[in-house]
Amino acid sequence: MDEHVIEGLGRARIVVRDGKVAEVGEPLLTYCPIFDKHRGIKRIDRDVIARNIQFRIDDFGMCTPRRVLKMKDFLSFGISEIICTAMRQKKVDVAVLVCEGCGTLLVTDPDMVQGIGGRVSGLVSTTPIPEVIEKVGREYVLDPATARIDQVEGVKKAIGMGFKNIAVSIIDGTTAKKMKQLEADNPGVNVYTFIVHTTGMSKEEASLVFDYADVSTGCASKHIREEGEKRALCKVGDSIPIYGITPRGKELIEERIRFMGRPIVPKPDAPQPDRLL
Repeated sequence: MDEHVIEGLGRARIVVRDGKVAEVGEPLLTYCPIFDKHRGIKRIDRDVIARNIQFRIDDFGMCTPRRVLKMKDFLSFGISEIICTAMRQKKVDVAVLVCEGCGTLLVTDPDMVQGIGGRVSGLVSTTPIPEVIEKVGREYVLDPATARIDQVEGVKKAIGMGFKNIAVSIIDGTTAKKMKQLEADNPGVNVYTFIVHTTGMSKEEASLVFDYADVSTGCASKHIREEGEKRALCKVGDSIPIYGITPRGKELIEERIRFMGRPIVPKPDAPQPDRLL
């Protein structure tokens, strides 16, 4: 079966089959400043979600063999943009990401980091698309037969292939703790941990994020933003805050700031309780 499950646009569950939107769940949120800024979407509902996802399918082939994998920067301070800049500055050798049709994969091309990570967030599960796997390179896909998503195993694969400076995108603090242990078990390897898709994250997971990760998005997470106010070393971003948690996370953000010519905001903005989970 060709089936791809995504959480997006207000953290609704979306299912794409055979290049069409098959299911759309109710969103947890009805507003996102990024979609308002870039798409003029003032209120998120199921019809808006279905139209936006179908637009992505038609525009750049999301969840299809036509998938366009390379793209230039989209946001000023998104996670994929920070990783792209770090890769261009030779701070990062490889990024462990997830992509529809591939699952977990390794990426060494900055434009591909952006084209994959900057276009689809919250991929829950996917099935193999042979054409996409061939485009990214079969040897860089964790499991071409099943397209499974397993970021821990993806980092292990990167280490096994000889990469030393590895960026990885994950969605929780528990996995960030595992990444820190992987780094400790492999002297000479740096695993830079980026937390994405944090809307609705529990207080316990948010605390683990700030214990073990390097960089995190704020999304619509009140717990991440509360931890960020107390513990982040820096914060950037207009619509959605990005927090530098560790000195090296802060350094990677500063690489992006130097590229953009923008200032660091020392303290996060106050959360908006009516729009945070």
